[in-house]
Amino acid sequence: MKSELGTIFEHSNNSLAVTFLVLNGASIMCVASALDPLRAANRVTGRNVFSWQIVSTDGQPSQTTCGVRLPVDGKFDPLSVGDVLIVIAGFGTREQFTPQLKSSFARAARQVRAVGGVEAGSWLLAKTGLLDGRRATTHWEDLEDFAAAFPEIQVLPDRYIVDGRCFTSGGASPTFDLMLHLVRARLGVAAALDVASVFIHGEGRAADEAQPLVSLGRPDSYDPRISKAIRLMEERIDRPLTISAIARRLNLSVRGLEKLFRSSIGETPGAYYLRLRLSLARRMVTDTSTPLADIADRTGFSSVSAFSRAFTANFETPPSALRRAQARSSATAMP
Repeated sequence: MKSELGTIFEHSNNSLAVTFLVLNGASIMCVASALDPLRAANRVTGRNVFSWQIVSTDGQPSQTTCGVRLPVDGKFDPLSVGDVLIVIAGFGTREQFTPQLKSSFARAARQVRAVGGVEAGSWLLAKTGLLDGRRATTHWEDLEDFAAAFPEIQVLPDRYIVDGRCFTSGGASPTFDLMLHLVRARLGVAAALDVASVFIHGEGRAADEAQPLVSLGRPDSYDPRISKAIRLMEERIDRPLTISAIARRLNLSVRGLEKLFRSSIGETPGAYYLRLRLSLARRMVTDTSTPLADIADRTGFSSVSAFSRAFTANFETPPSALRRAQARSSATAMP
């Protein structure tokens, strides 16, 4: 219950009770990123500055994306949610947002001091009206659909956002930084550094730093021109820039840009750009029901046939066949 006034993101010596509602299809990394920093804060301070419970919609273990069934403390009870309520959800979990769940969640949200959504959990906050008129984020793969579905929300590509009593994060790594921010705000910088050191974690990234889109890891350790080139590529997945246009923006010749990519990454900028687009396409094929024509358009291909040829050449299976295989696999894995 609301045990003290003010935001949870301010100095306090009081313990904070957190309820994690974990839906089937959530990432176990998101769960760990949300929970383990709190556990570590208790350890480094030598007192229970945080307490928590993990619940599911039916009281049964939650099925995570990697197949691990996560034990829970019980069934979600909107009257027993403590100070903070955080819903953790992943791709494909929106179907679980039944009218009953939305009603119960909205009721629970009125009982707490703060409410948060991790990854696709932001959708549940949005569907219950909690984010109306606020800033919010979700995983980068859902940002476009999220913004279209909720025009009353200011959707930003930030890693995490705290707006009043509501907070949202884009995925596992941003959630870890969000929890470090919570520890730092309540317990001070020294405690946050101690928690980060438990996980050999470097300095937390700023909340408003844009989420990396589809690149295979952050290129920060490379030549800054490589980082800028990849960011330009990420920003123009649906309408790809020419390599010469990218080179001009970096004050390089095409040959110079190609040499830079080959020496740093081991392939041409054109090959890397295509791989980024196809990586996004593959996620959309396997994790969403988006029509192939829309996937082709959103990843910069002129037609479904051109998209299918490039996809098949890269992944050795047509996108339609991969989607069917993924559907069969998911059906078999259902509890």
